[in-house]
Amino acid sequence: MSSDAFAVLAEPTRRRILDALRASDHSVNELVDGLGLSQPAISKHLRVLREAGFVSVRVAARQRIYRLDPEPLRAVDGWLDPYRRLWSRHLDALQRHLDSQEQ
Repeated sequence: MSSDAFAVLAEPTRRRILDALRASDHSVNELVDGLGLSQPAISKHLRVLREAGFVSVRVAARQRIYRLDPEPLRAVDGWLDPYRRLWSRHLDALQRHLDSQEQ
């Protein structure tokens, strides 16, 4: 996984776009209306997301329809997994300690 994925995801507007695309595919205009941002701003962020592989685009008549591509997110999730397991172990140990203190 590229560290660039984290740079792409660090931008709040790009995360909002990904959230919108998680529900369904959207045209640029639908994203503009839904997110309340200008068309040039949305297009700029979609270009970054597309170049990083987070979204794909297809042309339908005169519109570009964007779709979420989950593969880069799986890579991020895979990178995070060892940290998630580490924290789970620590939190489980804390829970056992707190339970023993109650008794």
